[in-house]
Amino acid sequence: MRLTLHTFLTLDGVMQAPGGPDEDRDGAFAYGGWSFPFGDQDFGAAVTGWFEHASAFLLGRRTYEIFAGHWPRVTDPADPIASKLNALPKYVPTATLTAADWNNTTLIGGSGDVAAEVAKLKEQPGDELQVHGSSALAHTLIEHDLIDEYRLLYFPVHLGTGKKLFRDGAPSAALRLVSATTTSTGVIIATYQPAGQVQLGSYALDQD
Repeated sequence: MRLTLHTFLTLDGVMQAPGGPDEDRDGAFAYGGWSFPFGDQDFGAAVTGWFEHASAFLLGRRTYEIFAGHWPRVTDPADPIASKLNALPKYVPTATLTAADWNNTTLIGGSGDVAAEVAKLKEQPGDELQVHGSSALAHTLIEHDLIDEYRLLYFPVHLGTGKKLFRDGAPSAALRLVSATTTSTGVIIATYQPAGQVQLGSYALDQD
């Protein structure tokens, strides 16, 4: 399976608590729910299209708990997102959860080497192993170069505080833009794939 990362971002790279005020208040974060005003049909169509390719989900512990509190209550079998999340395998790296009641959930990380366990999941047959949100997990995946495709949704806001996708100290790398679209509310949906190491150069004029 290819590992694809789907993340809502502000223009200054913050991914914390896009969906609601109480989603993640770490660091006294006061802007939870910042993505809500920008939802539209374009946005929904893009997300729905991605879920069609899901074979399994890899979710951080906090994101898993948020999803598990919401999506099992959406029981319409025609719902393109709920039907996938409720039925497909879900893997949760965690050192704190001891049980998970949501259908088809497996807790991983018991060996302590989350990166190695994720690498094994990627070897399983299927289309996409999808990560949604999950900031701490995303940092681990970036550190170990496990992401095959980034699907980044840039919202026209900047917050000046909050958890970022590419945190200080993360490994450097180049990305290749695969596609980019813009929704009616100004959300830029950009898809990137890894492109090796960062290439350096200079605009300085040659010395005579």
